Amino acid sequence: MRTPTRTPDRSSRSLLPDRPRGLRTGLLRGLTVSTVVAALATGLTACGGESDAATTGGAAPGTVTVGALSNGAARRTDLEVTEVKAISAELPKEVARKGRLVIGVGALPAGFPPLAYVGQDQKTLTGAEPDLGRLVAAVLGLKPEVKNSTWENLFVGIDSGKVDVAFSNVTDTEERKKKYEFASYRQDNLAFEVRKKSTWNFGGDYRKLAGLTVAVSAGTNQEKILLEWKAKLAAEGKKLTVKYYQDNNATALALTSGRIDASFGPNPGIAYHITQTARTPEPTRNAGTFSGAGATLQGLIAATAKKGSGLAKPVADAIDHLIKSGRYAQWLAAWHLSNEAVDTARVDPPGLPLDNS
Repeated sequence: MRTPTRTPDRSSRSLLPDRPRGLRTGLLRGLTVSTVVAALATGLTACGGESDAATTGGAAPGTVTVGALSNGAARRTDLEVTEVKAISAELPKEVARKGRLVIGVGALPAGFPPLAYVGQDQKTLTGAEPDLGRLVAAVLGLKPEVKNSTWENLFVGIDSGKVDVAFSNVTDTEERKKKYEFASYRQDNLAFEVRKKSTWNFGGDYRKLAGLTVAVSAGTNQEKILLEWKAKLAAEGKKLTVKYYQDNNATALALTSGRIDASFGPNPGIAYHITQTARTPEPTRNAGTFSGAGATLQGLIAATAKKGSGLAKPVADAIDHLIKSGRYAQWLAAWHLSNEAVDTARVDPPGLPLDNS
């Protein structure tokens, strides 16, 4: 099963947010065939619309385990996190009264590692996103209840009140603010993946792409950005060759065999693939990132709640507490996503503008 590629969780004119298909295909890029088949198979065991997903347990009271059951994608880390009364006092009364935080993740049918996918036990939802949701719930003094669904049903759950807040790689956009409120927690970045022995680095300068051959997924936001750079270089009399491949394994093979110089895709997917190649004869590395929102705005990933729910503020304060205590940095490091760190959580920060399609 291969999900069609399209813009990775970007704004559209519709109030129903786009499914991050480009992200999902990017995150699977370069896995071995057996790993892809296993990932899809385990994802399909949870198919069937919105469903409860188990969260990893067994940790001591006041401890949240991140990176569990990750199949090598993360370093399992136990983090001490307890309720902060001053923050939990900000919760809407109905949420505080029920004593649990219903966390929505839109990872069905196949997941999008390393952010959200079925773990190595073939039943537990794991990934950086549900892990952060559980950390936030601990700060708020609430029991986490993670619900896994399709991307579309994730927002149906928020709209209906069945889901309190989504941690599912949702990009903050001005279009989405018509229906939702946000608490940002991670940069929305794209990245270049190259062979580890390559000396090339992006450095934020498109002119460094001159003379290179770069692979990208068709119909994605990263393709749009890359083609804009190609046009700029052409106007300067320089050449950038853009390549497309049928699937992620073909792209990975092209990279490791030297037929392309780099692959351009979502940063979390690059981070995940680097962990998969680390002990192979052709390891890869990250050669630089770029905002998924383009040159003029740093895109942000945000916890998403129904507009007017009153949840964005306490969630943002809980994230800020995790940042100040160092737990946030440990969470990112466990999932190899430290290059997407933010200094502070922001409530409804500027998002992708309405004219950015």
